[in-house]
Amino acid sequence: MSSYVITPAEQASLAVAGSDKRFPVRRVYCVGRNYAEHAREMGHDPDRDPPFFFSKPADAIVPAEGTIEYPPQTDDFHYEIELIVAIGKGGKNIPVAQALEHVWGYSVGIDLTRRDLQAVAKKMGRPWEWAKGFDVSGPSTPLKPASEVGHPSTGRIWLSVNGDVRQQGDLAELIWSVPEVISYISESMALQPGDLIFTGTPAGVGAIRPGDVVTGGVDGVGSFEMKVGNKPSK
Repeated sequence: MSSYVITPAEQASLAVAGSDKRFPVRRVYCVGRNYAEHAREMGHDPDRDPPFFFSKPADAIVPAEGTIEYPPQTDDFHYEIELIVAIGKGGKNIPVAQALEHVWGYSVGIDLTRRDLQAVAKKMGRPWEWAKGFDVSGPSTPLKPASEVGHPSTGRIWLSVNGDVRQQGDLAELIWSVPEVISYISESMALQPGDLIFTGTPAGVGAIRPGDVVTGGVDGVGSFEMKVGNKPSK
């Protein structure tokens, strides 16, 4: 048993639907611009861009329910609805044909983004971490095991703000499929049990404001409703 000089942080985890057990979260990988129309709305050509990735801290994963904090240092707080893949078996250089064998389950997540900070970072050639990896930046629904929901490759993915549909697409529109994403990541670093992968967002991303009610989901995987809290006082 290790002895620490300070009390370790609590293990980050995600609820499992229909169970009192939880899924421990190790790393959180996020795929950028993985739907063609979203890539175009962000000013890029999806036919030429290879997949790229950024990360969120494990403890940014919180339940997609109740009131979600409006983060500090931003006036342009954006939503991005995504399918999340939970890795249950690790590996390196995983072949595409075997990639789904490494999946434990799926959930729905929102990649919350401080878009104004991201724009400044892009302009100055700096990392995006401050824009993507802040506290509670990854609200997620409870995981559903693949043994129950299968491996969804088609199905509606959507998000509404105050009842107005802002994002709507289909998992079939992913540029890089779930097996391809798993394989691609594993060629760069070993995937491990407990890793989560945010697989990308459809077109229609935009701002949310204090008091907004945000709902969304992925057919057959899960849905959520949450409210945006007040801006923090400076």
